Amino acid sequence: MSANALIPRNSLAWLLIAQIVVLLPQLPRLPIWVAVLWLSCALWRVQIQRMRWRYPGTIFKAAAIGLTVLGVFTSQGTLIGLDAAVMLLLLLFMLKLLEMRNPRDAMVVIYLGFFIVATAFLFDQSIVLALYQCFSLLVLVAALVGLHQTPGRNDPARAFKTGSVLLMQAVPLMLVLFLLFPRIGPLWSVNAPGQNAATGLAESMAPADIANLARSGELAFRASFSGDIPAHSDLYWRALTLSNFDGRRWSHSSLASNGGAGEWTQQGEAVEYQVMTRATQQPWVFSLRGATTEDEDLWLTRDFMLQSKRPVSQTTSYTAVSYPDSLMQPSELDPLQFRLYTGLPEGFDPRSRAWAAELRAEYPNDSDLVQALLQHFNREPFHYTLRPPTLGEHSNDEFLFDSQRGFCAHFAGAMTFVLRAAGIPSRVVAGYQGGELNPRGNYVLVHQFDAHAWVEAWLPGQGWVSVDPTFQVAPERIERGLQAAMQEEGSFLEDSLMSSARYRNISWINALRLGWDDVNYQWQLRVLGFESERQMAFFQRWLGTTDWQRVGVILLLAAALVMIPLALWTLRPGRMHRDPRQRAWQLLDRRLLRLGLNAQRGEGPRAWQARLEIALPNQRTALAAFFDEYVEQMYVLGAELPDRQQQVRLRGHLQTLIRQLPRKRPARAGVLLE
Repeated sequence: MSANALIPRNSLAWLLIAQIVVLLPQLPRLPIWVAVLWLSCALWRVQIQRMRWRYPGTIFKAAAIGLTVLGVFTSQGTLIGLDAAVMLLLLLFMLKLLEMRNPRDAMVVIYLGFFIVATAFLFDQSIVLALYQCFSLLVLVAALVGLHQTPGRNDPARAFKTGSVLLMQAVPLMLVLFLLFPRIGPLWSVNAPGQNAATGLAESMAPADIANLARSGELAFRASFSGDIPAHSDLYWRALTLSNFDGRRWSHSSLASNGGAGEWTQQGEAVEYQVMTRATQQPWVFSLRGATTEDEDLWLTRDFMLQSKRPVSQTTSYTAVSYPDSLMQPSELDPLQFRLYTGLPEGFDPRSRAWAAELRAEYPNDSDLVQALLQHFNREPFHYTLRPPTLGEHSNDEFLFDSQRGFCAHFAGAMTFVLRAAGIPSRVVAGYQGGELNPRGNYVLVHQFDAHAWVEAWLPGQGWVSVDPTFQVAPERIERGLQAAMQEEGSFLEDSLMSSARYRNISWINALRLGWDDVNYQWQLRVLGFESERQMAFFQRWLGTTDWQRVGVILLLAAALVMIPLALWTLRPGRMHRDPRQRAWQLLDRRLLRLGLNAQRGEGPRAWQARLEIALPNQRTALAAFFDEYVEQMYVLGAELPDRQQQVRLRGHLQTLIRQLPRKRPARAGVLLE
């Protein structure tokens, strides 16, 4: 097809279909006027094809470019950054329709489509999008095939079939490259400004924060264990400590984390597990008490938290080993830490302070005072609810002595306040408690509604000790989860009607939910999680080396082992003779060889037909029917294969001709030919 030829109508239809298929995953995060712009460009291009409208002029195109840039700036607030760059690329991809004049321009549009397919993975790496983008590639390849079909042989079904075959042929090479190509950091690890952080914990906690998380069925992270999964009540996932209190809100202090890991003594049984967390745009990650890791991207903070060296901007997995019975900083606190963990603002909660003084007088031993407080929560009529009353200026006083209704944040905050007022260093720990076992994959799902807060108190000789006042009030919350604790109140996910976790009691919905989650988990674990560390392990296990030079040689050999058989199969002689026109020609040639009338070297179909009509005058009609059909198919279709009807027609003419051929060479024909 010449570069100056017009774009066939069928090819334009393929191009428009390919464009909308490629753009669909991107449209939901773009303003509505982008979709309107594409519809306008498509309509204009169709009218150009129908010769009713003209191509836009230079001034119009310049104005369109200017308005496009302005639109990107208005929507994104900047022209710099990944979001703005991708949006600008998409808009130019649409505008290209208006200046597309010939097949060469159409090919540019298709190649841009391949690039835009890749950009979608910057914002989403789910298995659903991956499958959809396979379909997008198929449509683009089919559009490319359709662009090369002749006007007389436009066949969308054949273009789609050819595109499918081409993609299937590329799969073996794709697998080789996936396994062996060096991991240089996936492109989608770029921290896109538009990436939304998953709902989750913040660096501060007011009681309403935990309540909001408890109303969300979003997934926070998954965890799989190398051994037995610990009991639900033992799964306290630590995220960060909250050390500062301003009278209303507990917040994280950098003084608590900075300065390297504190002194601690490992003891007890180890628990090894792997966590896969979503993008949170926060540096903290989730671990059980007494965690260690060999992951180079993580470090252990001074308050014994695992933390990432940079904000978690993509789905991330890491392995950790925890010793829950370890002693954390058992010897002493330095003066700075002591002031930090006993500090309280003046002027708040006078009744709690007075009660703390009474407790201190009654329990001089710190450990006894902590136990007395826990017993108080257990003995008094405190009530666990996600519908607590609002609290005034002295929130701890009102909660402890008046309302006595609240959830984990109320209990943890109030207990920490009283402990500090009694002179015992203490802090709130924010994280998640428990998790839902997925029996299909034998891992634990931790949702946002599992968010929890508890207390750590520092006791001489024991170090930081974890205590949970919520357990004293609502043990079912710790032992069986939030849904069990809220069963009577009916407030579990009451604001999330569309959350599938809300319907866990319906068996078939629950089975579908857990099955689909397992598929996603395996996708993230085995495909997205196949990074450099796993790749090195794969090399060592299957290739016996991690040397990149040797791996490079193996990569080339593997590619050759894939491509050479594929090329031989594609170009095999049998396939070359699959052309039904060639088969018909060869069959007739062999049949006429018996009569000495076979085709001569370099002889064309019409010349052969003329010679045969002289030698076989009684078969002129049959000869004309066969050769007319053969010439039409051979020179109109070119490299394309005839469809089934055409094949049947040609085969019928051939069989008719062969049936009419004499068994011996006619004597007259021999005289004439000689």
